[in-house]
Amino acid sequence: MGVAEPIEIQAVETSQRVAASSTFYAAMRILPRAQRDGMFEIYAFCRQVDDIADGEGSSASRLADLARWRDDIEALYAGKPPAALTSLACVVAEFSLEKADFLAVIDGMEMDVHTTIVAPDLPTLDLYCDRVASAVGRLSVKIFGLPEADGRELAHHLGRALQLTNILRDIDEDAAIGRVYLPRETLAHAGITAPQPAALAGTSLDAACAPLVAQAREHFAVARTIMARYPRRMVIAPRIMAQAYGAILEKLIARGFAAPRERVRVSRLRVGALLLRQMLF
Repeated sequence: MGVAEPIEIQAVETSQRVAASSTFYAAMRILPRAQRDGMFEIYAFCRQVDDIADGEGSSASRLADLARWRDDIEALYAGKPPAALTSLACVVAEFSLEKADFLAVIDGMEMDVHTTIVAPDLPTLDLYCDRVASAVGRLSVKIFGLPEADGRELAHHLGRALQLTNILRDIDEDAAIGRVYLPRETLAHAGITAPQPAALAGTSLDAACAPLVAQAREHFAVARTIMARYPRRMVIAPRIMAQAYGAILEKLIARGFAAPRERVRVSRLRVGALLLRQMLF
């Protein structure tokens, strides 16, 4: 025990430093200690595999790095976690986190590495959203302590709402690196049958984005209904995320999707104000 303890403390501190770069760090910090440390660990895991997927190395090297993460998660659940995952292993045990959700996140990262995503069909886009967002939500709701059924439902809807908002916000940034996450069906319905990333910068995308806007709004609405069933303290973190990303979505709607598209964001100050409101009212 005397040898393991410093390793665990160091791992927690490292995860907290990684999480400190998140806009929602303040929301995570106000959670009870066990939940806070758990969210730091989940965020650190997600950040590290995401950095691999978006890295500048070759596809082969990035896939190899993700495969090592897959092996490390398998080892963790076999009771032999690598030293760097000692704290994550404690969180997994304390909150009964499921291996399948960690592996789903890695699967989502691999989708971005195996091939450059350009106008996926709707089922592929939904699978991607489930892996990179809703799977993270399924891990998180266990830490928040929500019951299984409502927790999974919240993860499903809020995860998709957040990811669809990200996609709508990042159209031009994604196109700049050769990616188009807008689905081929909605693009075709808007008359865009050859969605080359470079061409999107000068293209009006209001009609192509409208179905995703409607889906995101619907997912947000269902998520808010679920969260309203529980004490504010129990869902304070997801409520802040929903409000912040909901604000981004409404700004995107007000701005529109005609070119040129000015970048939309919610500042850390706004997130801080949302946090204060949740704590006081």
